Amino acid sequence: MRILLVEDDVKIASFVQKGLRAAGYAVDHAPDGETGLHLALTEPYDAAIVDIMLPKLNGLVLIEEMRLKKINTPVIILSAKDSVDDRVKGLQTGSDDYMTKPFAFSELLARVQALIRRAGGLAEPTQLAVANLAMNLLTREVVREGKRIELQPIEFSLLEYLLRNTGRVVSKTMIMEHVWDYNFDPQTNVVEARISRLRDKIDRDFSKKLIHTIRGVGYVLRENP
Repeated sequence: MRILLVEDDVKIASFVQKGLRAAGYAVDHAPDGETGLHLALTEPYDAAIVDIMLPKLNGLVLIEEMRLKKINTPVIILSAKDSVDDRVKGLQTGSDDYMTKPFAFSELLARVQALIRRAGGLAEPTQLAVANLAMNLLTREVVREGKRIELQPIEFSLLEYLLRNTGRVVSKTMIMEHVWDYNFDPQTNVVEARISRLRDKIDRDFSKKLIHTIRGVGYVLRENP
């Protein structure tokens, strides 16, 4: 899952990025509204966190432009403005949620996760599964045939993306767009390396393999070869 963070406060941006990455998200940070709008219009995101008082372009204008361009990425406004009028204006502009500073990161993370679930049409309890492999998005547990599988945050995100696209072939580029930052070097073999490590944990000890390589195209998670 890939998040756009548009925040000019260096300390807050660093804090949020660190927390989101620890939770397994890829995060692109824009320090001003113009950069944020450019990224929002040109890169795929699962959610965006946007401040209102930004250099170069106001956050509300940024969100309005996104909606005018038919970009439906779920947006959380994160702002020091806390009056009812500010909240109402933010929601009327096209945002999906509104949080005021200071804030608890655990609440921000929960709201981001809720927005992504709603956008994907997922109902609670939040679980993704194929065959005897199951992932709980709330507890972040992965289990296969009753055996708990420990995954690193980036491995969890990669498996989550494959599970959300069960039966659908996803290319290396698609995986990189949703699991890694936008400025990641596409010439590296990091996707292949991570897929290999994920296979070791998900498939190695089981007779039925779930992660399949489609030569020249990409990867697919499914029961049948």
